[in-house]
Amino acid sequence: MVLRGFGVVDLTSLTAHLAGMAKQRIVIDPAVCGGRPIVAGTRMRVSDILDALAAGAGADELLSDFPYLTREDISACLAYGARAVDHSVVQAA
Repeated sequence: MVLRGFGVVDLTSLTAHLAGMAKQRIVIDPAVCGGRPIVAGTRMRVSDILDALAAGAGADELLSDFPYLTREDISACLAYGARAVDHSVVQAA
């Protein structure tokens, strides 16, 4: 895949890993939240959970505020975010 200004991006291993996660806790449904990754069975976007954690919210606070979430959901969001940004980038000369 070529991203404008970023060269060639190898998404093979990233895609395989994210696909495996989607079968477990994180899903992408074009009809829900504009196709953004969400926690399965909810309308809670992965980005919302990551943003809350980045702003200083703890897992216990998220679990209290959103009782339908589990610790495993939060861990899956963190793993999804880590994998989403961990890919090979080859710069064109």
